[in-house]
Amino acid sequence: MAFVSMPRQDLLEGIKSLAEEKNIDKEIVFESLEIAIAKIAKHKYGEEFNITASIDRKNGAIHTQRLFQVIESPESVGDEYDPNTMLTVAQAKKYAENPVVGDVVADPLPEPEFGRVAFQTARQIMIGRVRDAEKGQQYEEFKDDVGTIVSGVVKRLEFGNVFVDINGKAEGYIKNTELIPGEKLGVGDRVRALIMDVERSNSGPQIFLTRTHPMFMEKLFVQEVPEIYEGIIKIKSVSRAPGSHAKIAVETLDPSVDAVGMTVGIKGTRIQPVINECNGEKIDVILYSDDPAVFIVNAMQPAKVAKIIIDEDNHKAAVVVNPDQQSLAIGRRGQNVRLASQLTGWDIDVLSEEEEQERRARETKEKTDLFIRGLDVDEMIAQILINEGFRTIEEIAFVDIKELESIDSFNAELANELQKRAKDYLAKQEQNYFEQGHAMGMSDDLLNFSFVQRPVLMKLGENGIKNLNDLADLASDELVEILGEDNMSLRLAGRIIMKARELAYGIKEDAE
Repeated sequence: MAFVSMPRQDLLEGIKSLAEEKNIDKEIVFESLEIAIAKIAKHKYGEEFNITASIDRKNGAIHTQRLFQVIESPESVGDEYDPNTMLTVAQAKKYAENPVVGDVVADPLPEPEFGRVAFQTARQIMIGRVRDAEKGQQYEEFKDDVGTIVSGVVKRLEFGNVFVDINGKAEGYIKNTELIPGEKLGVGDRVRALIMDVERSNSGPQIFLTRTHPMFMEKLFVQEVPEIYEGIIKIKSVSRAPGSHAKIAVETLDPSVDAVGMTVGIKGTRIQPVINECNGEKIDVILYSDDPAVFIVNAMQPAKVAKIIIDEDNHKAAVVVNPDQQSLAIGRRGQNVRLASQLTGWDIDVLSEEEEQERRARETKEKTDLFIRGLDVDEMIAQILINEGFRTIEEIAFVDIKELESIDSFNAELANELQKRAKDYLAKQEQNYFEQGHAMGMSDDLLNFSFVQRPVLMKLGENGIKNLNDLADLASDELVEILGEDNMSLRLAGRIIMKARELAYGIKEDAE
């Protein structure tokens, strides 16, 4: 079959049919065929010519032509002169009425004849271009689907990694570390997964899937619970130990809605499909609260908390439990308290009453020693300050002087002297901090990053993070690795990096 011998309407119908079959823009097929026709024309008339082809989108007529650039003279372009692609004004008058320098004129050519070799060449060009367009279309189709769940069939297994055919459109890849521990997938099994990333490649889009990410569980609940899908119930956060245990925090602004009960469903009818999809993972549904103390207490379920102590400055919390609740609160290998920390974004310690008393005594001693050393006072004055609720030297330095003066056994002279000593101590600490940071090569923009505490910044400096851009370029898991899982949750690391990017690059990212 030769393209030019086809009836024009049949040619147009063939182009339309191919575009629909490959799910690509019809214009891409037109352009691919035009390139193929131009290639054949060059083969006939000479590769040295600038030959183009066009197909009339309405009637299917094929036009081929040589293009020439109009120049003043060969000498005017020097070594760039090419008689095959350039004409003087006088020569160009053969193809145009009033050509001027800089114009492009066309020499119409007869339609090329498609012999066997020519047809094969055109066909190869067409197949290659359409295949590239198809890959591009696949990438465009999936690149905006990051964070959504797709369903597919396991195509093959390689070294524990799973390759998934996504509805015959593209191939997804689940790395073995993104599979739920203990699950067994075989060729032909249908599987659901979250699109984690999509990248271009020569072989088509690379679609990276995950079944372990907290968002995978979140999206499963969106599919199973109509009230979540409709926005009546909102998922605030999810923490997971894939295949073992998970916690999900939910809230609603409608006081008539039981957010936890509706998420679980009658006799677990809504939560059970999610549990099954996650290979039997135990899921605690937690009621979210804007009050961090209430939220943390809820997140510690199924353990019952007797008392909670919140340290807002350090974003830490100590939960006190009775002896019979301690193992339940901590969980196997610390899993329950770790998931609660990830869910709330707070660093949580589990203490017994005895341990809490010991901790309180230890903190009192540390504060007493700090006030004695930093303010150069005796133990009695240090104890008075602690009993009045002062915890740090900063509080003494910047409190209203009248509060210090109002303390029993204090007078204006003592209050002013204590505040002066506090400010002198802080100024010296400030100087030492910057000197130490500069000695490590840290820049002021990082040293002044107030979103995290200074000991954390110094540890970053020790690990090669020298400026705010270095911090902004980190991934959340890299920051957790530097600071340690005991000191930094993945959620808090993400918030820190987002703030650094906002300051360094002016980038504001979606909190999700």
